[in-house]
Amino acid sequence: MLMGIHTKDLKGNVGKSVHVQGFVHALRIQSKIIFLILRDITGTVQVVITAVSPLFDKAGELSLESVVRIGGMVVTAPQAPGGVEIQISSLEVISAASPELPIPIVAQKGGEESEAPVRFDYRWLDLRKPEKARIFRVWTELERGFRKYWLENGYTQLYTPAFMNTPSESGSEVFEVKYFDRKAYLAQSPQFYKQMGIASGFEKVFMTGPVFRAEPSFTTRHLTEFTGWDFEIAYVEGIEDPTNEEEGMIISGFEAVKKAFPELEIAIPVRPFPRFTMIEAKKILKDEGVAVAEDHDLSPEEERAICEYVKKKFNHEFVFITEYHHSKSFFYHMRVSPDSQYYRRADLLYKGIEITTLAQREHRPEVLKKQAEERGMNIEELKEKKVVGNATFEKIKNLIAVY
Repeated sequence: MLMGIHTKDLKGNVGKSVHVQGFVHALRIQSKIIFLILRDITGTVQVVITAVSPLFDKAGELSLESVVRIGGMVVTAPQAPGGVEIQISSLEVISAASPELPIPIVAQKGGEESEAPVRFDYRWLDLRKPEKARIFRVWTELERGFRKYWLENGYTQLYTPAFMNTPSESGSEVFEVKYFDRKAYLAQSPQFYKQMGIASGFEKVFMTGPVFRAEPSFTTRHLTEFTGWDFEIAYVEGIEDPTNEEEGMIISGFEAVKKAFPELEIAIPVRPFPRFTMIEAKKILKDEGVAVAEDHDLSPEEERAICEYVKKKFNHEFVFITEYHHSKSFFYHMRVSPDSQYYRRADLLYKGIEITTLAQREHRPEVLKKQAEERGMNIEELKEKKVVGNATFEKIKNLIAVY
């Protein structure tokens, strides 16, 4: 019986009979020999079929992107891509592709790629392109590194529902859905569940899952749905605690990607990441001659400019912006000091765009209540926040108590 193998492992199996399976990536037919390039998730291999082979005619009838299983001997071939090739002994067509594909998989020299709407209509074909598939493989390794960091540092994973009975973040647009005989909302954030995990004594929790935002915008900075990574820690003494943890998570993720894809030009960030308060960032931008749109937040142009400054001055691609004004913070964020108008919140920017928001939460019930009332919020409504679709956490009885 032939041994099943991926193309990336063929070099270590020279002289052995194997079988490989995948897509017909390319086919070059000559009068006495056919060169077939087979592609699987790990790479490609050249398969040689000579005219004396009983499989010659069958191979000549193959169409590009057909799914095949090929058996044969692995031999050294310096002229072949990868340095080895397979001398065929068996050919099974698992699924024959139409001779005319709606989008090209292998780009012709000088040819243009299909328009994005067409590519998305045929996304399963578009993702057969190695460069497109690699996006998902890099993503997988990045998350492998994230998870490694959480697990090695004592975090507990939580799983939270996608339905809520009331919006989870005041002021954000929500998707309303019918939930049997009542209304529900797609979750904007798992924050209440993270807080319950901390109140339960878990001390460190993390989760990953879909987040929904009904933001009527058509920019690359707004998404109606995305996959979020969230974490929460107890006994926080300052904003440095969560920012330090995020640094560890990101470095672990980058290290995992670099290990899996050494050919990629990925710079693993160095700790500590640069940090500026919002006031300091605004001064830097003014000195750099960048127009300031507003005093207490950064415009897209300012985010790009501050990242360019950090790259130039510190050779770093990340920067934390800390201490946000009252007008840009939530009631449950902690003030820098009791009478300050600035809060212990931080945004992390990467290559010119905000990627995360962190904050130290206010844990003192009397202060939390006061800050909510200052914003005109109804305390009784907050006490009755409910969730649906989860039997374990049927109701958040008292928002203040979860701190």
